Amino acid sequence: MSSNYGIGGNEVKLDAGEAISEIPQNRTLLTSKLTADTPIKPEIVGGLKTVEEVFAHYSPQVKIDFEDQEGTTNKELLNFSNLGDFGAKGITAQSPFLQDLDSAKEQFQKIIKQLKTNKILKTALQDPESKEALLKVMQTLIQELEDAK
Repeated sequence: MSSNYGIGGNEVKLDAGEAISEIPQNRTLLTSKLTADTPIKPEIVGGLKTVEEVFAHYSPQVKIDFEDQEGTTNKELLNFSNLGDFGAKGITAQSPFLQDLDSAKEQFQKIIKQLKTNKILKTALQDPESKEALLKVMQTLIQELEDAK
């Protein structure tokens, strides 16, 4: 059995209970406080054997302020119940504000795709009269949508 030693002769056991690997040197670890109140007296909690049990015990959550295009602040509470909640999909799934932004992003991407691939639309945009007519139609549609709110 070969031993794995680091700089300085520190022994690294290969038979760890949890499958947690070291962070590669080309990665950055970000940490943040995920509870609103700092505990008055730290406590030792025993018996937590899995990451899910730790999340269930501590129930980490954070209040986030999102700012929209008009400068209005939207406050949302994000809860974390597993490691997947820290990814972009996990955070977006919890946030109506981010879901709206994600939908808008998808719509803009569809419009860009249409502008790049739709030959009829490309031809209409090249002719000044057709472009002006299309612009008027779009402005009318925008106005109708705003009036419907």
